[in-house]
This record gives sequence, structure tokens and C-alpha cells, in this order.
Amino acid sequence: MEKEFTERELDRIIEMAWEDRTPFEAIEYQFNLPEKEVIKIMRNELKESSFKRWRKRVNSGPSQKHLKKRNPGIKRFKSSRQTAISGNRISKR
Repeated sequence: MEKEFTERELDRIIEMAWEDRTPFEAIEYQFNLPEKEVIKIMRNELKESSFKRWRKRVNSGPSQKHLKKRNPGIKRFKSSRQTAISGNRISKR
């Protein structure tokens, strides 16, 4: 039985799958969607050439899409331009 997602949820799943630093485990946690289902969604929603490019990137080199295969030096990404939030106030630089 396939799950029904809103257009917004589908867009977010595709966005998370496309991002290199977002592991499949995060997608499964948020949407209860295993890797095989994510691949099916990507195959159905992307153009064939885009899907092939995505699969090649996901499967090449040291994978970042699987937490267990990921380089331990990779942590959650935080841009250096992102400001810290403390006590409901945004810290100034």
C-alpha cells in the first residue's frame, strides 16, 4: 500500500533526498519512508536524466546518504552565516 503525500510533503521529500548531507534515515524518521520508497518517488517524480544523475551521485564514492557509511567527521551542517539563537533573541555578530 503506497502512502499518499501532499504536494508540499512530496516536494520536501525530494528536496531532502537531493541534498547530499541529508541521510535516508532522516527522511525515514520524518516521513516514515524507507530508502526503497524514496527511490521510487524520485524515479516517478524526476525526469529520467535527473534521476540517473541523482542515483549516480548517491552511489558514488563515500556515501553521505547513509549514516553508517558516512565519514564520522561529517556532522550536521551549519552555515557560518547562520546566527545563533539564545533566550529567544538572535545573537548579534
